[in-house]
Amino acid sequence: MTQLNPRGRKVKILATLGPASSNSDMIARLIRAGADAFRVNMSHADHTIHAQTIANIRAVEKQLGKPIAILCDLQGPKLRVGSFKDGRAVIRHSSHFTLDRNPEPGDETRVCLPHPELFGILKKGQRLLIDDGKLRLRVITADDNAILCSAEVGGVISDRKGVNVPDAVIPVPAMTEKDRRDLAFAIEQGADFIGLSFVQRPEDVAEARRLMGGHGALIAKIEKPAALDTLDGIIELSDGIMVARGDLGVELNPEEVPPIQKRIIELTRRSGKPVIVATQMLESMIESPAPTRAEVSDVANAVYDGADAVMLSAETAAGQWPEEAVSIMHRIAMQVERDTYYRQRVHLAEVLPDQTTADALAKACAAIADTVTLAGIIVFTGSGSTARRVARERPAVPMLVLTPSQKTARKVALLWGAHAVHTKDIGSFEEMIGKGKRMALRHGFGEAGAKLVALAGVPFGTPGATNLLHVVTLKGDELDKHKGND
Repeated sequence: MTQLNPRGRKVKILATLGPASSNSDMIARLIRAGADAFRVNMSHADHTIHAQTIANIRAVEKQLGKPIAILCDLQGPKLRVGSFKDGRAVIRHSSHFTLDRNPEPGDETRVCLPHPELFGILKKGQRLLIDDGKLRLRVITADDNAILCSAEVGGVISDRKGVNVPDAVIPVPAMTEKDRRDLAFAIEQGADFIGLSFVQRPEDVAEARRLMGGHGALIAKIEKPAALDTLDGIIELSDGIMVARGDLGVELNPEEVPPIQKRIIELTRRSGKPVIVATQMLESMIESPAPTRAEVSDVANAVYDGADAVMLSAETAAGQWPEEAVSIMHRIAMQVERDTYYRQRVHLAEVLPDQTTADALAKACAAIADTVTLAGIIVFTGSGSTARRVARERPAVPMLVLTPSQKTARKVALLWGAHAVHTKDIGSFEEMIGKGKRMALRHGFGEAGAKLVALAGVPFGTPGATNLLHVVTLKGDELDKHKGND
């Protein structure tokens, strides 16, 4: 069926801002190229710079009249080795190497590991990965003061290189003191989403939600293998999930990541919450104006799997071709969604509705779109829950989301197939139908004679009361009937 969404694309693009892209002009250009939402990486820069970036996004949002979501991504705890006498050392293959609590500079036989919580949990046979897995150590013995390892893969090790521990649940909270400060800043700045790093268990999500105090939505980043053991609980407590393939790809064998990615997408889709696929999607475009064929296939597969959004990291934050990276990602997604078999593939994962009236009506909307030629689905919502229910069904036509809440309009920017409009509230059935038709015409959801489905709850303004489905037909003079401001 013809897609009449103004963007013409259902999967969303989340672009990271940084030195290459944080000014207002580039932000506007990225939106025109296809970006729907922006990520602010709290691992880099300071609050003054981040505040200016967020202010620039909001200024462009006002200028373009388009709700834009902002995700502030917390750094999370970082495990690192200490320093070396000469700033570096060489660990020989098959040699022994010790990580200990001695603060003295290290050499080719040992180095300080300034994380006492690791010494009590590691056991013989477990792995330690250094510098994103470039060096691989296997534990021989471990006690409260030293961890003796065998170097399965040796090489150069230098000051403060990162350490990954894939075979154990690390007894550290997902949030450091820096993260707590960054979270308070993000809430103060009105961030729509908070990205929580280093999630290992549902309790990590619960703690972050407590600190958020009901402000913003929480995206749990799945980047630790331990999180896979309690994935259902993590999804249940989160507002969305990010498949963060950076650390996940370091701590797992490479061949394990693709099926795990598909599993995370499927489980999150079943929950009706947005799922984002991130990290190295168009990595070569940091320096090259064109992606590799493998990167194109990677993006396409995430779209075929029905992800709500795909994310660009350094490609747009620090790369030489930020606008081109967004544009190519947009074109890849458009091509996939035009594929004759796209609808079949995006529904390979069975997503069953909950036994509620709202879910039944959302499923009915998708069924009508498969039976009747529709231009779109109009959703009236205050909280965004109705829009999430409809998006979970992955209907054949785009969704026009009308909401009196600016916060809801922004959050919908990461939702599959949704085009959000911040508009005044409605008070009657007649007003709902009239406004729905006007907004559909105004935002390109069909022309005179086109049919749409409207979904809402009566009485209006009551959260969770979705109970009304109505098919409307657009007329050419609908816009002329209302001269006031919607």
